[in-house]
Amino acid sequence: MSIRVYVGSLSRSTTEDELREAFTTYGEVVRATIITDRDARSKGFGFVEMSTEEGALAAIGGLNGTELGGNTIRVEKARAR
Repeated sequence: MSIRVYVGSLSRSTTEDELREAFTTYGEVVRATIITDRDARSKGFGFVEMSTEEGALAAIGGLNGTELGGNTIRVEKARAR
């Protein structure tokens, strides 16, 4: 079962590939998605699905408050929909 991680304060220019790459250091990334508006512009946040809870927790600890694409990102466990 994969674990979803919320990533906030993303630069509008950050790509899903860059997001995936940042998280692969901590474990297998199942999917990296940046949420966009109807004009396909980034809304500044996204989700990363990690294959294990250990990887997700390591990514949260290692990436929260770090810089990605010129912005200091917020990384936390995604809340249930």
